[in-house]
Amino acid sequence: MEVVLLENIKNLGSIGDVVNVKRGHGRNFLIRFGKALKASRENIDLVNKKKAKLNEKNISLKKDAKKIYDIINKKNYRFSKMAKENNELYGSIKPKEISKNVENIDKIEIKPSQIDLGKEINKIGKYEAKINLHAEIQALIHIEVVKQEEEN
Repeated sequence: MEVVLLENIKNLGSIGDVVNVKRGHGRNFLIRFGKALKASRENIDLVNKKKAKLNEKNISLKKDAKKIYDIINKKNYRFSKMAKENNELYGSIKPKEISKNVENIDKIEIKPSQIDLGKEINKIGKYEAKINLHAEIQALIHIEVVKQEEEN
């Protein structure tokens, strides 16, 4: 499926680029969330006419992402969880939980889909996670998981 991009998307292209993507990704993500339009002559012409406005919007989004980056990059977030004797958690820490923690502490809304854990957080210890704030800006946060009993 060919789509024309309405914003810069990492590993895909820039504003106005016509790219070939899988049908599900195009329909369910790019088009649904207003990141692209189905590639047709009319839509390509429309995007080329609006390119300056789209670039301004992209610059604004990038500035907002940079502000968030300055606040959360390399910041430590602590999670207190129940764990077994071998330090395995009774449930892993998911991006949704990290997102809520960041929002509670820093009053910044991060969508769970922006969080890239790399590997599952299912044991006591220290981890790193990438936060995709913009196609060109990624923050790195540190996650510390401790046993709940230690904090009593």
